[in-house]
Amino acid sequence: MPTECRTESFDFGTVEGRTVEAAFDAGLVTSDAGALLLKATDRAIGLIGRFAGCFHDERRAELIEHEVATLVGQRVFAIALGDEDLNDHDELRHDPLMAVLAGKLTPKREHCAPVAGKSTLNRLELSKLEPTRYHKVSHNPVAIKNLLIDVFLESRARPPRQIVLDLDATDDPLHGEQEGRFFHGYYDCYCYLPLYVFCGRHLLLAKLRRADIDAAAGVVEEIARLVARIRARWPNTSILLRADADFARDALMAWCEATDVEFVLGLGRNERLIAEIAPELERAAAASARGRPRRYFKSFMWRTRRTWSRPRRVVAKVEWSKGEANPRFVVTSLTRRQCKAKDLYEKVYSARGDMENRIKECQLDLFADRTSAATMRANQLRLWFYSMAYVLLCALRRIGLHDTDLADATCGTIRLKLLKIGALVRISVRRIRIAMASACPAAQIWGIAARRLSLAALARASPA
Repeated sequence: MPTECRTESFDFGTVEGRTVEAAFDAGLVTSDAGALLLKATDRAIGLIGRFAGCFHDERRAELIEHEVATLVGQRVFAIALGDEDLNDHDELRHDPLMAVLAGKLTPKREHCAPVAGKSTLNRLELSKLEPTRYHKVSHNPVAIKNLLIDVFLESRARPPRQIVLDLDATDDPLHGEQEGRFFHGYYDCYCYLPLYVFCGRHLLLAKLRRADIDAAAGVVEEIARLVARIRARWPNTSILLRADADFARDALMAWCEATDVEFVLGLGRNERLIAEIAPELERAAAASARGRPRRYFKSFMWRTRRTWSRPRRVVAKVEWSKGEANPRFVVTSLTRRQCKAKDLYEKVYSARGDMENRIKECQLDLFADRTSAATMRANQLRLWFYSMAYVLLCALRRIGLHDTDLADATCGTIRLKLLKIGALVRISVRRIRIAMASACPAAQIWGIAARRLSLAALARASPA
């Protein structure tokens, strides 16, 4: 531990005759005491150990200071705490709470910190698919992808009747000369075009892609892999695929029809589609002119002239807003008997908008757009680290915070309210005492989460 020396004191005047002074001399103090909940969450779902198992370490065991499990846990915990930059770890390696989270209080060698610094973690992120002379740690992309699905499948005590898989592509702006960068006309910047798949709040896929491709490129292969793994565990669960117009491609729809997967996809408007709803548009315009705007729905069979292999059901939403027509279309495999046109658009398709909030959590709260490494392989691994941090916080919210004021909180709010808590750390021979701030506003919810996570960890350790 660092030697405690007398430090400079700062004077901040007086309050009721008492001098106010400040100094960095409190000793072992952390601002991340609430992160103990992250450790408890990991015990409840077993994430870090399994993620570390996706790496292969060929280093000589007698020369290793930091095990792969320590490195992986340190990186994921730090991202969840808001310390996404590897440079942060040159200070975090001396943080007592980070050592507790990593499960390693004392280094094996003199002059080493309990946990790793930026250079060691950088070598981990630059690991290749096969070990090399200078990169002894490699990673298995297939195992990492499968882990995201397995954590989702384990989150349910029994198979659900139906699940909805939401797909979307988004931009990941680049500010350097990274491999695979491309200028995207729609986003007006150099970027990657990652593909995300969510089921509710559960992240099932985060795939980094070049931006010079169609948004739906490679989707059939990824969805086929996801569906196969889900059906292996839940063979009787109905699966609905939901996405915007970028994914309304015949290859994806034909695959869904051949494998008994339902779909609801946005459909870009064109002159032929507009002609199908001309009477409804006139009625909507007339209603708007009378000051009583209305929304109409129409369901009809339709196909493109060349790209679709068969006619499919299209549902149109017709309305007149701001003085002009505002029609929207979706294509679906659901029949009229299964879902009426109005319900299909308003209750089924429109609900996909919540996925945008999940992507925002990943990119804004958990820094999933920090892909500044030189190669796409390294940036994909970074994206997986960010994704695991999201999975960890999502599990904390699901297990520990249900039926509380923070049940619907974002990852950023959970970090601010529950993880960023100041505490004094006392380490003795027999125990580590984390004395958190008595005035913490979220102390009651924190305690509820801690107890629930402890019970979940016990249930995992001794399954019935």
